[in-house]
Amino acid sequence: MTFRQTIFSLVVLGLSLGQAHAADPCADHVPQPKPQNVGRDIVGKELDQIQDQGHMLFAVYEDYPPYSWQEGREPMGVDIEIARIIAEDLGVEARFNFVAAGENLDADLRNNIWRGALIGGRIANVMMRIPYDSAFKCRVEQVVFTGQYAGESIAIAYDKATYPEEKPVPAYFRFDTVGVENDSISDFYLSGFVGGQLQPNIRRFTTTAEAMEALNTGEVKAVMGPLGELEHGLSDTSGVHQPPLAGFAVSQWTLGVAVNFRYRPLSYSVDDAINYALQDGRIPAIYEKYGLTHQTPER
Repeated sequence: MTFRQTIFSLVVLGLSLGQAHAADPCADHVPQPKPQNVGRDIVGKELDQIQDQGHMLFAVYEDYPPYSWQEGREPMGVDIEIARIIAEDLGVEARFNFVAAGENLDADLRNNIWRGALIGGRIANVMMRIPYDSAFKCRVEQVVFTGQYAGESIAIAYDKATYPEEKPVPAYFRFDTVGVENDSISDFYLSGFVGGQLQPNIRRFTTTAEAMEALNTGEVKAVMGPLGELEHGLSDTSGVHQPPLAGFAVSQWTLGVAVNFRYRPLSYSVDDAINYALQDGRIPAIYEKYGLTHQTPER
């Protein structure tokens, strides 16, 4: 399962909760049995340990350009550079554990932040690129969701020659082919649009990057997906825009990081580092370096 499918599972959760929780998403929350607690002498100790050992471990998604991937053995991407900013602010070296996305966001956090995978897993100090959802935060008490550093939203990339003036909107795909990542929120949205009338023209790919390759070679006329991934795959023959998307309940979200609930001082320090880097422009500059639009997070 890909990270985008993990996002999809979170969106489905949000839709199932409905709009009644908009004012107070935790109003009906029933606390979980508390995760294993620790003594007062241990709370906050991990920040000291990190600084003593001189390095910290970040969990990042594997093979996920433009955010996190490896060229040879060299970590690359937006999330890699933001992680290095965090580590530098704490005075330590950033190290990376490249992980595959699990069956849902719950599994990713369990395997990488608070319990560890049953076989061969490593607990990271921080996990990058976590979608922030207030209702989900109420339900998962083993994790502190903090350090919101960007927004993400759905967009449509298109072939410039096919759409020289009017840019495509979903209704166009009754006649024109459109690529999506299989089982992504874009796939879900377009499959149900106007009673499924677009189904014959939807082309599904393993990743959004593969869909963008198909766009640039003329296999499809457009691609729908997260703006950053579309921008990363643009060529001289393709463009991208963000039209209104009727009936799309969750077309944008906020991204941050996750830290084990036991280590609040670490989470505060991480949040401070990210906030400083937003204020002084270092994080927007990273996005610009990769040719991406930095969308301001809701903090």
